[in-house]
Amino acid sequence: MFIAFEGLDGSGGTTQIGLFEAAVVAAGRGVCRTREPSDGPVGRLIRSELAGGVVGDAVFGMLFAADRRDHLDRVVLPALARGEVVLTDRYFLSSLAYQSQALGLERVWGFNAEFPAADVVVMLDLPPAECLRRVEARGGVRDRFETLHQLERIAAAYEAAILRCLARGDRVERIDASGSAGDVHRRVWERVWRTS
Repeated sequence: MFIAFEGLDGSGGTTQIGLFEAAVVAAGRGVCRTREPSDGPVGRLIRSELAGGVVGDAVFGMLFAADRRDHLDRVVLPALARGEVVLTDRYFLSSLAYQSQALGLERVWGFNAEFPAADVVVMLDLPPAECLRRVEARGGVRDRFETLHQLERIAAAYEAAILRCLARGDRVERIDASGSAGDVHRRVWERVWRTS
């Protein structure tokens, strides 16, 4: 099973994927936990650029697609072949939401059309202002997408991307990401694991 966790920066994706991983292991299943950008060579380049590099926004769509191809071949598909549950912190929907800002939805869709859909997409819904509050509370260096204006634009792009994915038959489970981490985890577990 291939499960992608999605949402705005600050929506709790990294926390929720960790809680879900622990629950799947407790249920007796093998897990491969991963993320995009990946830890591969293209993913490392993307991470350095997000922290303040010089690559323009229009290049990111192509870099993310290249990283996704490498990530699938190197990590995701081998883990699925071993019978593991693959949990990824971001996947296809993130590209559609984030990179469509510079390139448009159709162009980013084209870059990613050959890649398999996740079995389930967990979309953590939280208002942009609350996401920004959480980003500010955790401190550290913020990336180019972590402003209220950008988060609002990305939230709107996620809506368009979700509609496009639903139209092709993808399973997207929208989860209210407000409240405690435990409350959100229970919602995710009930909607994703117990119904799969």
